[in-house]
Amino acid sequence: MSAIQESANALEQALRESEEFKGLKEAYDAVMSDDIAKRMFDDFRTTQVELQQKQMQGLEITEEEVDKARKVVETVQQHEQISNLMAEEQRVNDLINEVSRTITKPLEELYSAEG
Repeated sequence: MSAIQESANALEQALRESEEFKGLKEAYDAVMSDDIAKRMFDDFRTTQVELQQKQMQGLEITEEEVDKARKVVETVQQHEQISNLMAEEQRVNDLINEVSRTITKPLEELYSAEG
């Protein structure tokens, strides 16, 4: 196994042990243990996936679908447990983005160097 892959494996473990991931897992478990919150969250995820699939296929998203998605988002944001889950997910995404910027820095420097 290469040193880079070993570092990636260590990074995966560090992410699992991070406060950000632990907070996300707790928030996720809280949503999944509440029937109403789980149903609302599942509806939100289904809507999200359907729109992403249409986008990837190059299909047009109708105004009706946009309105439905907006209403679903507004509804889930009003539910405290789901809102907390979304906030915790953002914390993890911020952490992953920061790690991504760090590990891609050599490429950024290479391509931005004046030749």
